[in-house]
Amino acid sequence: MLSNKSDRIFGLGVVAVALAYLVSATQIPAGFLSDPVGSRTFPYIIGSIALLCGILIILRPDEDPSWPAWPTVARIGSALAVMYVFAVILRPLGFIPSAFVASTVISYLIVPRLLQALLTGAGLAVGLFFILKYGLGLGIFAFGKMLAF
Repeated sequence: MLSNKSDRIFGLGVVAVALAYLVSATQIPAGFLSDPVGSRTFPYIIGSIALLCGILIILRPDEDPSWPAWPTVARIGSALAVMYVFAVILRPLGFIPSAFVASTVISYLIVPRLLQALLTGAGLAVGLFFILKYGLGLGIFAFGKMLAF
């Protein structure tokens, strides 16, 4: 029965974070971003999905959860740190260099092959930029102020 408690505690944590995220999304000014979806819609979608997932984890916990080994936990922590760095460097460097760094490092964490990670990082950075900028019409910049020529 102790194994069910860990899932329920995790689910409760997800619900709390999702609710805080949804509340903070209500503070976004209506005209903050100029994109077709609107500035609040995407955070509402993400927060609602997270809230639903947390509730489902509480209601239907795994009977016998298996926790990952410490090297896997360290890689997950490293990936979280990389995503934080991505958020910090996004504005000064722009989307393409920031996404290149983040996706290269995360790719290397998944499969430690440097050339493959570099190619994956380059492909994801450029591909995602075109999808987000021209496919979805988001107002992102390829390069930031530090890389302006």
